[in-house]
Amino acid sequence: MIFQRALRRELVSTAGAVFTTLFTITITVMLIKILGQAAGGKVSSQDVIALIGFAALKYLSIILILTGFISVLVVVTRSYQDSEMVVWFASGLSLSRWIKPVLWFALPIVVVTSLLSFIVTPWANQQSAEYRERYEKREDIARISPGKFQESSSSDRVFFVEGTSNDATHVRNIFVNTVRNGQDSLVVAKEGTVVVDERGDKFLVMDQGRRYDNVTVGEDLRLTIFDRYGVLVARQSATLVGDLSASALPTLALLADMNRFNRAELLWRLSLPVMGLLLMLLAIPLGFVNPRGGRSANLLIALLVFIIYSNMVSVFQTAVQQQRLSLGLAAWPLHLTAAMLIVLLFSWRLFVNSHWHPATVWGGFKRAWLFRKAPQ
Repeated sequence: MIFQRALRRELVSTAGAVFTTLFTITITVMLIKILGQAAGGKVSSQDVIALIGFAALKYLSIILILTGFISVLVVVTRSYQDSEMVVWFASGLSLSRWIKPVLWFALPIVVVTSLLSFIVTPWANQQSAEYRERYEKREDIARISPGKFQESSSSDRVFFVEGTSNDATHVRNIFVNTVRNGQDSLVVAKEGTVVVDERGDKFLVMDQGRRYDNVTVGEDLRLTIFDRYGVLVARQSATLVGDLSASALPTLALLADMNRFNRAELLWRLSLPVMGLLLMLLAIPLGFVNPRGGRSANLLIALLVFIIYSNMVSVFQTAVQQQRLSLGLAAWPLHLTAAMLIVLLFSWRLFVNSHWHPATVWGGFKRAWLFRKAPQ
């Protein structure tokens, strides 16, 4: 009982440190990626914090699985490294006594991973897609940052404005370069206003400006001076629908429409909690290390095991999506193989430390033979 309490405390403290490290790395990578997208005009700068939060929720289940796996592995490896396992085995206790406390440690992680996989992650994917779509459907003028050249959503127009009002309906000192059907035109104006017609289309109406046509062909340049000039910046927007892909659908929606994409996504969601539980059990026999050696080799092997396991889940997911395997046939072989590997490694470690190991039997035989040969 004392051992189990001490082991659980050590597992929890190690998991806290591992989770903090992995979560910080993930947030940093997502921050750099999303800030780059915001700087490139792909997402709104006002949505950066929300998008980082949705990205964190998306990867949180993988982070928890890695946290549990690495935590158990580190604790078992430390016990071997500090020769605590020698005392453990000398006391007549086997490695299987570690299973119960590890299962108690794994239970909350598996429950939270299941909730994330089936409920939270699809919601985060849906919200992230809606934020991105909402920004894409905004009019070009509203997407412009003052003092910065910005490409339109149709990629045929470049805007520059010196300043905008708070509601982005009034702009001043406007530059618009349009390339369409091989014709290049340039419009400059002192100020402009965004107006909406009866059909819902948005126009930028500019005042006191000039338009230059065929700018790239010098000998055919045409200049038009205008008092008012309108440019279509956005047609009537369709209703925001967000991401309709399988990764953003609620689990009940996947079950209601079991097409090949939804079956593949359902396989992934089912595999995550099972993979987390099996990896934490696998870490017990995998944590063996020679006390006189280093522990880095175990961490490298563990990382390789995790990569192979997760990639094989993706392979089976792709096979279901391509209709090469059914959901029922793809759901169990990989996890059964992992479970058999756990049993095999446990059996090997128990056999190595048992009285029937060949080295132990041979050592006992030699000691008995030497005792008989010794002078009385």
